[in-house]
Amino acid sequence: MPALNPAETSPRPRLPEWLRMRLPTVDGFGHTRALLDELKLRTVCQSARCPNHWECWSNGTATFMIAGDRCTRACGFCAVTTAKPFALEADEPARVAEAAQRMRLKHVVITAVARDDLPDGGADHFRRTIEAVRALSPQTVIEVLTSDFNARAASIDAVLAARPHIFNHNLETVRRLTPAVRSRATYDRSLSVLARAKAQRGQSICTKSGLMLGLGETEEELFIALADLRQAGCDLLTIGQYLQPTLKHLPVAEFVTPERFQGYGARAREMGFLHVASGPIVRSSYHADEFATDLKLEH
Repeated sequence: MPALNPAETSPRPRLPEWLRMRLPTVDGFGHTRALLDELKLRTVCQSARCPNHWECWSNGTATFMIAGDRCTRACGFCAVTTAKPFALEADEPARVAEAAQRMRLKHVVITAVARDDLPDGGADHFRRTIEAVRALSPQTVIEVLTSDFNARAASIDAVLAARPHIFNHNLETVRRLTPAVRSRATYDRSLSVLARAKAQRGQSICTKSGLMLGLGETEEELFIALADLRQAGCDLLTIGQYLQPTLKHLPVAEFVTPERFQGYGARAREMGFLHVASGPIVRSSYHADEFATDLKLEH
C-alpha cells in the first residue's frame, strides 16, 4: 500500500472512465450561483471542490457551509482552507433560511467548518440556522453535517435541541488510517458523537455517516467500520471514492470500481442501515433528499 503522504508531488493518476463526468448545460446552475452570490452564502460544493457541484447546482440544490470558510483543522483529504477563522456573521442563519425558501428546498443540508476556536465549536450557530430555516420553511427536511465538537456533550445537545431531522457526522475512513487522514479527530470520538445523537433523540432523529474509499483501506477494515457505525446506532450511510483535491493532499491509493461499490452497499444494507448510497461519485450530501423519501420524519 502506498504511504499516505500529504506532501506527495507526483502527478495525480488518470481518472478511470467511470469518474469522468459531463458538465450539465441547463440554466439551473446559473440561477443557483446567482442566488448564493446575492445572499453572500458559502457552500461546501465550492470550498471542498466537490466534483458534483455542477449537477447539484443545476438541479437547484446546494449544501450550505456556515461559520465561515476557514477551518481550524487541516485534514489530509480536505480542500477547505485552514486558517484563523473570522468572527461569526450574526445574520447568516437568516440568509441561509431565505435561500432555502427561495430555492423551495424540500431537503436542506447545513454543514460548517470546524470551529475549535469557539467555546461551543459553533453549535449555537447551527441551532440558530436550523431554527431560522424551520421558521420560513416548516415542511423542509433539515439535515446537519457537523464536526465532532471535540465530543462536548453540551454542544452536541444544543444542535439536537433544535430538532434537525438528520444528524450527520462523517467517520471518513477506517480506524488504522484515521490519524493520517483526519486532523485532531479520532475514530472513537466520531463514533461517540453519533451514539450520543441517537441516545438523546432515539427514533425521532436519523443519524448518518460517510466513508471515503481509495485511501488504502482493506475490505476487512471497511466491514469493521460499518459494524462499528451500526453499533453506534447509525441509520444512514454514504460511501464514495476519495479524490485528491490538490497535490498537497493525500494521494489516491486505489480507484474502486462501481461493481465493488455496489457490493459494499449491499453488504451495508444487510447489516441494517436504513438507506445507503454507495458509488464512486457519492458524497455526504449527494442526492441527500433521496435519503428522506422513505423515512418517516417528524416535522
